Amino acid sequence: MANSKKTSAYSMALGGLLAALGVVVMSLGTIIPVATYICPMICMILAQVVLKTSGTRVGWAWYGAVAILSLLLAPDKEAAAVFAALGYYPIVKPRLEKTKWPWLWKAVLFNAVILTLYWLLMHLFGMDALAEEFAEAGAVMTAVMLLLGNVIFFLLDRVLSKRFRR
Repeated sequence: MANSKKTSAYSMALGGLLAALGVVVMSLGTIIPVATYICPMICMILAQVVLKTSGTRVGWAWYGAVAILSLLLAPDKEAAAVFAALGYYPIVKPRLEKTKWPWLWKAVLFNAVILTLYWLLMHLFGMDALAEEFAEAGAVMTAVMLLLGNVIFFLLDRVLSKRFRR
């Protein structure tokens, strides 16, 4: 690009290209079982790239487009739902970091969203296979999985903080 200033057309084009990449990543979620959680994290890193290069407005548009297209096109609906529920995190992360206890608010956000999401998936959207998985795992293992989810969420938070500073 000859001009060093990024135009809105450049931002939108980059956002569209990265949105297509995000939908492709979300569509890969069925290849490996653990990809159900890895694909949404990769897309959140892509969201951070969009946010840093194109701004908050394009970031929200990017998140909306990828979330809707993933819910419609991705074969792994659980992964698409996880992204739809948490994919906006890189956009709201700077606001959370300005609060008095940012780690507490991040934990509250993550746990409230994940618990609500899985309740909705099992009870409202009728994903009985999820309910069976959690029943087979038992209460202790489900609590361990939630704890590990928190650890991974905070590791992702560190990656977003360290890798993409302005």
